Amino acid sequence: MTASPTGSGAIRPTALWAVSLSALGVFLCTLALCWVNAYVVNDDLPNTCGDLRRQSFPPEVACASVDGTLTGANAGWIEALFFASLVVFVLLASMLLALASVRRK
Repeated sequence: MTASPTGSGAIRPTALWAVSLSALGVFLCTLALCWVNAYVVNDDLPNTCGDLRRQSFPPEVACASVDGTLTGANAGWIEALFFASLVVFVLLASMLLALASVRRK
């Protein structure tokens, strides 16, 4: 840890913090996209569907047809980006917090 000019000993932001916070931003954007798809775009789907499927994480409201197709489901790439960004954020943030606590000792 490098000391700041004022002597407070604050930890400077690093590129890993930037990646971690960027992953959080991507996670929040994909969460918002999934929520909008489930509760704004497909808001009338429960009224017209016989076999309604709800998923809470990520939010999804889909109608299953007899032939197995889903109407109103989230795109696969959005869900992959959702979970990947969540994993990257959690791993990097926990690693950086552990590193910061070790450096303080």
